Order: sequence, then C-alpha cells, then structure tokens
Amino acid sequence: QVQLVESGGGLVQPGGSLRLSCAASGSIFSTNAMAWYRQVPGNQREVVAAISTGGTTNYADSVKGRFTISRDNAKNTVYLQMNSLKSEDTAVYYCNSVPPDMDYWGKGTAVTVKG
Repeated sequence: QVQLVESGGGLVQPGGSLRLSCAASGSIFSTNAMAWYRQVPGNQREVVAAISTGGTTNYADSVKGRFTISRDNAKNTVYLQMNSLKSEDTAVYYCNSVPPDMDYWGKGTAVTVKG
C-alpha cells in the first residue's frame, strides 16, 4: 500500500530556510518521477518542483533559484530545500508522483512565512 508522509514544515521569517522531507512507501517512489506540490486554501494545488528517477529537476518559475528538490532512492525519500522564503510561499506542501496519483495524497506539511 502506498503511503506518503510529509514533514519539516513550520513557521519561518521571510528570508529564512526550511527543508521538507517526504517518506514514501510502496511502489510509487521507485518507478516514478516525484514532485512537491503546494496549496493555499481556496486555490488549486500547484507543482513547485519535480525530479525524475534519474535526477533531472524542474521548477516553477516562482521558486527557481530558491528551492532545490532532491531524492534519496535508497531511503525512498524526496526532499525540498527552501531558501530565501517569501510570504507568498506560505501553503501546505505535499509530495506525490508525476502526474499525481489522486488516491495517495498525504496530509501535507504546513509552511508559514511571516515576519
């Protein structure tokens, strides 16, 4: 059974950093590109960053140069290093495959950027 567990969110001041982790169980991780998504209440969920099984990365324009996605295939874990955080990065962050498997959204981890 697939399970995605996100962690690492919290409250941080503008300009600060956080590192999110997503532990994946089941087959979803090893055979799929993975991505971090985020959602602000009232808005649609959006892709923030994605990484292929081979390590190729892509980023939303809004986070390029500030966020870094990585994956540890041995640990079935995907990470999101977030630097130079802005108030507009405030959201609940989720990980999932690319494209997302709608049956397997985790609870997400909340990031609040506030001075």
